[in-house]
Amino acid sequence: MVTISNNHKSVLKYVLLYYCAFFSSRFIYEYISDSLAKYEEYQLEEKYSKLSHDALHMYDGIRRSSLLAGLKISASSYNDKILDEEYMGNAAKVNGVLLMLVRNWELPYALRSMRSLEDRFNHDYHYDWVFLNDVPFDDEFIEATTLMASGTTKYALIPSSDWDKPDWIDEAYFEQRLKDMEKQNIIYGSSKSYRNMCRFNSGFFFRQEILDQYDYYFRVEPDVEYFCDFPYDPFQIMYQEKKKYGFVISIVEYQSTIPTLWKTVRDYIEMDQGRDIDTNTDLYGFITDWNDIRTPRSRVDSTDKYNNCHFWTNFEIGDLNFFRSEEYIRFFDYLDSTGGFYYERWGDAPVHSIAATLLLKEDEIIHFDEIGYMHAPYFTIPQANYFQLKQRCINNYQEDSRIDFSGISCLTRWWKHGPGKKFMKETYHLARNDEFSVME
Repeated sequence: MVTISNNHKSVLKYVLLYYCAFFSSRFIYEYISDSLAKYEEYQLEEKYSKLSHDALHMYDGIRRSSLLAGLKISASSYNDKILDEEYMGNAAKVNGVLLMLVRNWELPYALRSMRSLEDRFNHDYHYDWVFLNDVPFDDEFIEATTLMASGTTKYALIPSSDWDKPDWIDEAYFEQRLKDMEKQNIIYGSSKSYRNMCRFNSGFFFRQEILDQYDYYFRVEPDVEYFCDFPYDPFQIMYQEKKKYGFVISIVEYQSTIPTLWKTVRDYIEMDQGRDIDTNTDLYGFITDWNDIRTPRSRVDSTDKYNNCHFWTNFEIGDLNFFRSEEYIRFFDYLDSTGGFYYERWGDAPVHSIAATLLLKEDEIIHFDEIGYMHAPYFTIPQANYFQLKQRCINNYQEDSRIDFSGISCLTRWWKHGPGKKFMKETYHLARNDEFSVME
């Protein structure tokens, strides 16, 4: 049996104590180091979280209407209360529908538009989608669009009587006009289907039985994009503010497509004799004033000739009951009776726009300038950087494609003659008064 001396026992005890102390201190050191690292990581995460939270909520204590003043070009006269989150309250969903006229082969473009609008707006509201086509939709189209929509999808075949060229059109003259317009390189000048579409959108879309149950429509085109989260439900704005027509872009029409449209409109105005139409309004000035507000010292006065300004109807939100009205149908039927949709190439945009400015009141038309939108080749987006951040706007297009302040935009004329931009009107009239004072 091995015996250990007392000295060896003492040495062994100190060795064991040393190793115990060494490993204990090592464990404590590693524990403390790990705890410090986790604490530093926690502090860093807290710092970033606070910065993110502050950025997200930095404007929560400020009313939007106060913040927008001075930052957003359109804030000084448009109705800013619609941007207040409390304005909508818990209002019931409006009887509106998202409407798309589309062909089966356009499915990829239809899905692109749907995805954009669902992500930016409709996923919160689940409005119905209605799809119209002059031929039956195929199963692939129905399946894909049904799965893309958050609301119910419905499909309808347009009757031939609403879509095709009417029998009373002079076929020989029509074919000659197609050839003439093709030689002149007029956009869609030789297209028969485009003419069918423009006439349908002008006078027959609202007569489709599938739309009878709805009060408002939001027109959606294939292959468009919505840049920003919608700050409100535009259907609610239409309903609560008693609006009947809404737009985002206003530009000039190709004069070569509508050479006799204004003469036809003037003939109708004369025949109307003030029953439905009052030309002594600011809205009438919007489509007849040739003096751009950006050059207020121009000597060109308002005329009675159409300046080609119209609302770009690939985006429009409207009251279906306006289009169903006797006033609008009388107006359309008169235009249609002249054959201008086929012998020329009248578009639904100038027809809708002229009708709205002639038949509606100034405060019944709204410019949705808080909505970012792209239809090639042009786009519009809210001006204020704050608003673009708040509504998560993403725009990868070149600034020269922005239409609002380009030479073909009619937006500044809308500011001058529409229900908004009172400060622009005052500036214009002050400038004109100063000019006349100098001339005297």
